[in-house]
Formats: sequence, C-alpha cells, structure tokens
Amino acid sequence: MENYMGTMKSNLSSLSYWASLLMKHKMLLVLAALVIFLSIASDAFLAPMNITNVVRQISINGILAIAVTFVILTGGIDLSLGSIVALSGVISTSIVLQGGPDYIFLGLLGGVLVGAACGLVSGSIISIFKAPAFVVTLGMMTILRGLALMYTNGRPVVGFDSSFLVFGQGFVGFVPMPVAILILVFIVSLFVLMFTRFGRHIYAVGGNPEAARVSGVNVTMVKALAYVISGALAGLGGVILASRINVGQPVAGMGSELDAIAAVVIGGTSLSGGTGSVAGTIVGALIIGVINNGMNLMGVSSDWQQVILGVIIIVAVLIDITANRKKFSK
Repeated sequence: MENYMGTMKSNLSSLSYWASLLMKHKMLLVLAALVIFLSIASDAFLAPMNITNVVRQISINGILAIAVTFVILTGGIDLSLGSIVALSGVISTSIVLQGGPDYIFLGLLGGVLVGAACGLVSGSIISIFKAPAFVVTLGMMTILRGLALMYTNGRPVVGFDSSFLVFGQGFVGFVPMPVAILILVFIVSLFVLMFTRFGRHIYAVGGNPEAARVSGVNVTMVKALAYVISGALAGLGGVILASRINVGQPVAGMGSELDAIAAVVIGGTSLSGGTGSVAGTIVGALIIGVINNGMNLMGVSSDWQQVILGVIIIVAVLIDITANRKKFSK
C-alpha cells in the first residue's frame, strides 16, 4: 500500500512538473502549432524563400519589440517608437546623402544617437517628474513625427549612396543582415537582463519600485536608461528600415509601436512590469510574423489580418491579467 501511494505521489509530481513546464513555454507550443498548421495548409509556407522572407520581415519588429521590452519590464510603455523610426531614418539617410559612402557608419551612428536622445527626453520626463508614460510618449509620438516631416519638408530622402543599403538588404554569409543584427541585439539584451546588475534592477523596479528604492536602487536612473535603450534600438530599427526600402521616409513606422508592444505581450511580458524576457518577446514577434505570412499565403485580406491580430492581443492581455490575479492572490 505504501509503495502504491508512493508511486501515485511520484506520478502526480511528474504530471505537475510537465504541466508547469508546458505553461511556462506555452507560446512556443503555439508557435509550433502554427507552423505545423500552415505547413499543411500551404505548400509554399516551408519553402526556403518564404522562410527567409518571414525572418527578414520580423527582424525590424523584433528589434523594436526588444526595445520596448526594457520599458515594459519597468512598468512603463513607449508609444513613440514608430516616430523614432521615422526621424532616425530620415536623419541617417540625410547624413549619407551629404557625405557619400564614407559616411555610411556615421549615418548608422547618427540614427541610433537620435533615437537614444529621444528616449532620454521621454525617460527623463517620466522618471523625474513622475509623469504618466502613456501621456508623455503619446506626446513624443506626435512631436517626433512632426519633426521628421519638418526636417524633410514632407518629402522622402532619396539619392543617397547605394552602399548604405547593406544594413537592410545585405547578407552575413547566407543570413540576411537585418536578421543578423536582430540576433546580435537579442544576445546582448539577453545578457544585460539576465547577467548584469542593471538587468536585475530593471526587474526590481518593475516588480516593486518602492521596494527597489529602499534597497538602494536608483529608480529614476533605471527608468530613464530603459527609455534610452528603447530609443536607441528604435533608431537602429529606423536605419535598417530606411536601408531596406531605399528611402528615408518621414511617414515610416506608423503603427509599428503597436506591433512591437503586441509581440512583447504575446511573448509573456507583463504590462504591469517585473515579469518577462526578451526570449519570450522574440517568440511573440515570430508568432505575429508567422500569422501574417500564413494569412497572406492563404489569401486573407489585410483588413481581416488587423482584426485577427487585435483579437490575439486582447486574448494575450486577458491571459496576463489572469496570471497577475493568481500571483497576487497567493
């Protein structure tokens, strides 16, 4: 009898372990299920050319999603990402247009620094004056879009040296350059969040800012730096987009902040802060990319694609809310 009870407890423990493991990696299971379904529904889905297109398409959204992950982990939000993409793109292409091929990396650096400066402005206002992140970044979204239009007089920047296209259209071996940059950004971000003091402070501030402050964490600095990182990565995304489409477009990036936030939420990062990872964010970006690609292959209209994506976001938010209620009820 004792042996039987011991076996039962062991089996229940094993089932509990596998259940918790499945819940922890549920988005990976969703991604795998989508891949299996679409590979059956469309012969073109697993074609090498289509897979390359999928990863290339999600690369910029993946970078933006990683950017806003830092902010959301602190309990904030950044709605200005799309406008930063536009402003960084037109400034970087203008630099290359004026300086020629010798200014390619200066154009890249200029775009990233512009994004970082935009993030510093938002982060400083939010962290120092305790202003609502939603309102501040919404205002910045409008301001930066206006600056991009003023800087170019509402016209796209064209005619810059073709060597600048390497960031958006080049390859590292057989890997598209945007994908290689996304992988590098992912590795560095993963290291920062998992193995550095700053990364631990990000989670601490998002989990309980008052407790973090009492523990000696400079909450104001951590929040401001999170927005600087977000802005810098958005600037990088803007440079890659301009290089990919061969034009610095002041209206570029409209709505991209929503896709990025959607990837973060779908990937399991809590909107209340303190919980999540860039690994989950990449899975979320892949899920969005696979869904969009699959719907294109199946002839689903763009209108319905927006509806379906919206439903997925709402479901992900409801899951996040439910999980937080369970966490705080314990």
